[in-house]
Amino acid sequence: MRPDVAIAAAGLGRSFARRDGTEVTALAGLDLTVERGEVVGLLGHNGAGKTTTLRLLTGVLRPSRGSLAVLGLDPVHDGASLRDRVGVLTETAAVDPRLTGRENLASYGEMYGLERERAQARASELLDRFGLAGRGDDRAGGYSKGMRRRLALARSLLHDPELLLLDEPTADLDPIARRDVHALVRDLASQGRTLLLCTHDLAEAQELCDHVAVLRHGSRVAWGTPAALSARWGAQLRLRIDLDDADRERVRGVLGDDRSVRSVPGGVELDPVARDEIPTLTAALAAAGVPLYGVIPLPPSLEEAYVALHDAPSAVDSGVEPADTGADPNRSGRGAAHAIDDGAGPSEGAAGDAAGAVSRRPEGRA
Repeated sequence: MRPDVAIAAAGLGRSFARRDGTEVTALAGLDLTVERGEVVGLLGHNGAGKTTTLRLLTGVLRPSRGSLAVLGLDPVHDGASLRDRVGVLTETAAVDPRLTGRENLASYGEMYGLERERAQARASELLDRFGLAGRGDDRAGGYSKGMRRRLALARSLLHDPELLLLDEPTADLDPIARRDVHALVRDLASQGRTLLLCTHDLAEAQELCDHVAVLRHGSRVAWGTPAALSARWGAQLRLRIDLDDADRERVRGVLGDDRSVRSVPGGVELDPVARDEIPTLTAALAAAGVPLYGVIPLPPSLEEAYVALHDAPSAVDSGVEPADTGADPNRSGRGAAHAIDDGAGPSEGAAGDAAGAVSRRPEGRA
């Protein structure tokens, strides 16, 4: 395993036996390489294999087939050492309601091997960082869902991990707390931390992730930067024009019946539009005396690409990922481009995540 790689999975698979003796495949031959310092998103429907992947990465589950190394370690045989270097936030942010927020953090800090004074200091630091300092001495049972989520996320950072595995980190958070978590993710990545992010929030993945892997029925069906996947599988370029409501019909008259003009609040949208057409269209409207308050190209989104992939009758073709143009100002582009998969997932596997064994270990230790 190269020293610049945090996660290396090849042909990784996991199956579970049903009570009737049949087998269900939760993960079918996953290939995944995550470089150190990257933020990588795992996207997919419920049952696609995301949670199973996280359990395999931390050694909670043993692979049925394939190979896996995390931070240069084998999760099955080196699980205890690995979990000292990995922070985990599970989808269900379970905290002990009988303890205060501070006690929840400090007790876990001691479980990680921190000395009591250091655990208390880290608890105070994280309570302040996540906006919980004013409620740190209240019992967690009285916290809102969003506060419990923030407390659980703080707990995953207690031991200053190299790798963070986050399952729906902003679920139940209000917009301000969500923004703060996004800022935290960027800050951690800038420090060289590696983050694997499972999310259903496609806008979040587009904003935060260097690369995303799309899973379906236990198989990876696409891999690439958000910009590259959006360009390949999203809709064509659209153009939004902000103008007065009374001028919508004038736009249709100037551009003609051959141009698709759709009314939207505050203006119109044109689609599809070639990039080199935009100056000509804008000049034609201005020459006709149409007041234009904004001309905004709307590139394809990751959400559009995800829906297209989900609706595809098979997986995806075997073409190489198109080059990332760098047009997305939110992306840092730290990772290199990769190929897109061509393998279709098995017909079964929707129950795979739920079929996994439930760990009784503390959440922060996977």
